Amino acid sequence: MRGIFLSTVGVIAVVSMARAEDPLAKKIDAVIDGKDYTQAHWGVLIVDSTTGETVYARNEKKLFAPASTTKLYTCAAALAAFGHDHKFVTPVHCRGEIDKQGMLQGDLIMVASGDPSFGSRTTPEGTLAFRNGDHTYANGSEAELTETNPLLAFQDLAKQIKAAGVKSVEGEVLIDDRLFQPTQSTGSGPSVVTSILVNDNVIDLTFTPGEKPGTPAKVVARPVSAYYQLDVVVNTGEKGSAVQITYDIANGYSIIVRGSIPLGSKPVLRVLSVDEPAMFARTVFIEALRNEGIRVRAALARPANVDFPAADGYDKLPKIADHTSPPLSELLKVILKVSHNLYASTLPCLLGAKNGSRTLAGGLKEEGRLLRKLGVDTSTISFGGGAGGSNADAVTPLATVQLLTAMAKRPDWPAYKAALPVLGVDGTLAEVVEKDSPARGKVFAKTGTLFWNDGLNGRSLLRSKALAGVMTTKSGRELTIAVFVNDVPLPLAIGPSREGKVLGKLCEIIYENVD
Repeated sequence: MRGIFLSTVGVIAVVSMARAEDPLAKKIDAVIDGKDYTQAHWGVLIVDSTTGETVYARNEKKLFAPASTTKLYTCAAALAAFGHDHKFVTPVHCRGEIDKQGMLQGDLIMVASGDPSFGSRTTPEGTLAFRNGDHTYANGSEAELTETNPLLAFQDLAKQIKAAGVKSVEGEVLIDDRLFQPTQSTGSGPSVVTSILVNDNVIDLTFTPGEKPGTPAKVVARPVSAYYQLDVVVNTGEKGSAVQITYDIANGYSIIVRGSIPLGSKPVLRVLSVDEPAMFARTVFIEALRNEGIRVRAALARPANVDFPAADGYDKLPKIADHTSPPLSELLKVILKVSHNLYASTLPCLLGAKNGSRTLAGGLKEEGRLLRKLGVDTSTISFGGGAGGSNADAVTPLATVQLLTAMAKRPDWPAYKAALPVLGVDGTLAEVVEKDSPARGKVFAKTGTLFWNDGLNGRSLLRSKALAGVMTTKSGRELTIAVFVNDVPLPLAIGPSREGKVLGKLCEIIYENVD
């Protein structure tokens, strides 16, 4: 099928034409009209990135649940608002005088900037590290830790404060997290969205089996802090047995873990979410100060007196230290390549805060304004959050191609494209095609996955599997693509990865069959 992809100011129209004799259309149709998709709904739009010619279209104006392709819109708005080189700066202010003996007769106040990573992923080269299976999803899928220091920012600030001559703090240590109101992430992983984050607001627990069945498993927690009490009884099970790990958190601080892991297995990673990130941050900050030899009178427990200055009052207080993040372009790599829900959920809140709003609703309103300015027809889409997974999230293939086309015209397109997963190479596209796939490395696209448990039938309902981005075909043609499939009842014991490989197969078909 061939057609014309027409672009005007904020409006894109696709003229669909008969495709009965189109070999590409026949091959795509053979996949998406297969028996596995009798009850499903497909939406597809493929256009030539240079000429705007329509290569293939089906239901391109219909709404689909986008899952994590929502992040394409969220990150585009963040780029438009902040710029790819924006860096988050988190300051620490003194409230009180520092005498000649280095005694601060007053408080230290860290003012949270909303820096999503806040040092936890920063490498010596100033980039942000990631693994294809992110640790925030360790409780539901394969995951790995990065070889970075989750408390780097706190230790950096403590060193600066010591270098400034502070030897003791007689007042309180406080975390001002008023930049925006806490809200909830719309995806899996850590759920509490706040302007201060410590290690993605989780505690990592790595279990390694002992030398024989019945012996205790080795347990390593990260980060180590007196904020929580760890009560772990996890033993080594028989070889080939199932991993069985349960946990409970009592009073927000006591972590009770029980279970077993099989003999000879590789280490098992699990994460526990932190309910009060500001309190966690305060504790690890005090610990970092004390580790630098600074005497802190304040107790590690909840502060007795929380008295923040007015929001504009920090201009009158001396700044004693600050921590600067890597550029926004690095953060987008983590968000898009590993589909980081917590970071993506934070971005609309940051958009709102930049525009004078402290609420998620205000942030989404600002995101809509930015998307319209980019040329996206926001009347055809809907969002309830920044990550994907909200019941309100809905987009069309047409709007998604519209977004990608608009972004490709911007000077920050290289940063945006570089943040996308690469087919067969990294991120959420690393495993969807074989290593010898002809399309490997030729597709830069965001994926999306959303599924619910079908308790009635003991299976999963794949609410959405999606892929949107750009690709270069075998003939060298540049394409912009958006593919969505919604409402696929999965057979017993089959997971969403099956449809991930189907999307990979469609990429191979497009790669081989577009002249």
